[in-house]
Amino acid sequence: MNSMQTHSPHWVSRASLAFSLLLLGFLSISAGFAADAPKGNNQLQAITATKLPGDRVQLQLKLSSAATQPLSFTVGQPARIALDLNDTRLALKNRETTIGVGSINSVVAAEAGTRTRVVVNLTSLVPYNVVAQGNSVYVLLGGSPSDTAVAQIDPASLAPNTTALAATAASTAGTSTTSATSAPTPAQSITNVDFRRGVNGTGRVIVDLSTPSIVGNVHMDGDNVVVDFANTQLPRNLERRMEVTDFATPVQYIDAQNTPTGARLVIHPNGRYEKLAFQSDNLFAVEFSPVSAQAEQIAQQKEYSGQKISLNFQNIDIRAVLQILSDASGKNVVVSDSVHGNITLRLQDVPWDQALDIIMKTKGLASRTYGNTLIIGTAQDIAAQEQAEFAARQSLVQSAPLQSAYIQVNYAKAADLADLIKGQGKASLLSSRGSLSVDARTNTLLVQDTADNIADIRQMVAKLDIPVQQVLIDSRVVVAQNDYNSQLGVQFGANGIRQTSGGLMTVGGDLTGANTQQNAFNPVAPGVPVTGTPLLSLPSLNDQLQVNVPTASPFGQLAVSVLRQNFLVDLELSAMAAAGKGEVVSSPRVITANGQQAIILQGTEIPYTQASSSGATTVSFKNAVLSLDVTPQITPDKRIFMNLDVHDDTVGQFVPTANGGSVPSINTRNVKTQVLVNDGDTVVLGGIYETTQNSTINKVPLLGDLPLIGWLFRNTQVTNNKDELLIFVTPKLMTQNAMLGE
Repeated sequence: MNSMQTHSPHWVSRASLAFSLLLLGFLSISAGFAADAPKGNNQLQAITATKLPGDRVQLQLKLSSAATQPLSFTVGQPARIALDLNDTRLALKNRETTIGVGSINSVVAAEAGTRTRVVVNLTSLVPYNVVAQGNSVYVLLGGSPSDTAVAQIDPASLAPNTTALAATAASTAGTSTTSATSAPTPAQSITNVDFRRGVNGTGRVIVDLSTPSIVGNVHMDGDNVVVDFANTQLPRNLERRMEVTDFATPVQYIDAQNTPTGARLVIHPNGRYEKLAFQSDNLFAVEFSPVSAQAEQIAQQKEYSGQKISLNFQNIDIRAVLQILSDASGKNVVVSDSVHGNITLRLQDVPWDQALDIIMKTKGLASRTYGNTLIIGTAQDIAAQEQAEFAARQSLVQSAPLQSAYIQVNYAKAADLADLIKGQGKASLLSSRGSLSVDARTNTLLVQDTADNIADIRQMVAKLDIPVQQVLIDSRVVVAQNDYNSQLGVQFGANGIRQTSGGLMTVGGDLTGANTQQNAFNPVAPGVPVTGTPLLSLPSLNDQLQVNVPTASPFGQLAVSVLRQNFLVDLELSAMAAAGKGEVVSSPRVITANGQQAIILQGTEIPYTQASSSGATTVSFKNAVLSLDVTPQITPDKRIFMNLDVHDDTVGQFVPTANGGSVPSINTRNVKTQVLVNDGDTVVLGGIYETTQNSTINKVPLLGDLPLIGWLFRNTQVTNNKDELLIFVTPKLMTQNAMLGE
């Protein structure tokens, strides 16, 4: 032992000092629990340590009389093991013993009432086993968990705990020790495996055990949940696969089988779920509850920040577990008399507040925090206490004197705030005896109620009665036009006259022109054979033309004419090309308060007559306006969210009606949307791009299709128009100086 004490790392004292807070909490809280308890009869006389092969250490706590199995738990940061010896007093010369062997740095002991706590300071958490034999408690540290081959239970489905339930290596240290777990016997077996469906799709795997001493070790194997029952026999008639898919729970099927070390259940779940493992006497159960994505997200939002702790108890009094948690938390704990019963749990390296939540959820408990004191009781007791407190407060309200107050409202409307204060039912800030009225002329609230309610109303008015920020909405509606029209036309005529053996042959633009020439040569006796040389007489211009497809409004013309004694040839080419560019910009702007709708209109009301079935006529109007309808909402980060409706309408064509008269059509351009814009930024809400391409050819059949000269017999018109509509919006937050005109 002397050799062990020579190893004393320089940080051992700091570790002991750091753990003194836990010891102080243990001393203060335990004193409250055991104020009236008699002093313990057993005494802790010595603490020794022995180094074993395989980097293991055996710690021996020597007592004055027969030892009982102590309660133990671990703390992760810093690494420590705490042992609670009930009905035991301290008889050590020094409360701190320096070890410095293996993973043990030192051992600190403290006494409170009839209980003694022994704290083992470690370099890191290692597997350990605790067993009581004779007048000593042996703690074996180090090695692997397989050295002890004992069953474990994990209701929180954490990693396998390094704590075993019995020490089997005491014989290595030269001490005769009996293990708490015996070899498998026919009496230690599983009698039945069943599955049941609970409410809300919960699935429960139920295992009936032959003895309460059997415990299950729950751990994950990939996506499967495995439960090992060490040194336990599974009857052959229970070795099977159970298909439970039809129950509509997270569990799909269960495999029950024997292994060289004992019985095993392999549970195959599916989807999101929460699992809870617990044991009560001869019944062991694993419960799977489906979890929605929303519920999982809400559960993940709760954070635990308490000191991490490890617990491994079987069938322990729940009040003792709560006492251990109070020691770890450093809080004062008051436990209701209605809290009783035992619990089996195994938690590995979890925050103490999470461990408390798990225990309370399992046993139907609730807690309330008042300063540094935690009150724990059944959910019914806590609810009844809160109802009693509420009833007491209501009684005080009913007996409190009424007061009157005049609350001036500066920016909001007093009537609007009065509606909020009155509310509906329980939402009202007034008591059952209170009253509220409004003076609209001075914008003042007149309140009569208790002092507390009046204070709440003043606080609400101060929060809501603030100036509303203004927003300037500056918009631009741009209509850009790019038009192009071209046209090429031809006028061609060939007229002639020739004397034949039997009369005259004439050529003209039409029959009228031909007859005109005939009559002009022999006007006295039409149809009588003529004599002499005929001379060409010209009809009107329209009667001279065989091809008459000129340009409607030519910008350029070229005419050629050939005249002889008896024939005339006319040719005219006309052409037109027009290109135009235009831009119409409309800039409506409006200022409005945050959250208030604003509308601005500019345009024309177009009158038109409309006839009824009786014959009477009426005058109606249609609007062709430029309008901006906007409702801004200022976000907390000073951006502007807007509901926008922009119209840019113009007058179109007048359409005749069946009863007479005509109705104007409206060319409508409209954008309706919601946008989020930074203060002062410009956003393009949308645009309409319209292209019109048109090609029209008027021609003489056959001749207009001739190559090279076909253009002499046709008129060609080409149109290419482009129109574009763009709407720009720029919101700006109005500062106080801008609103005052500075």
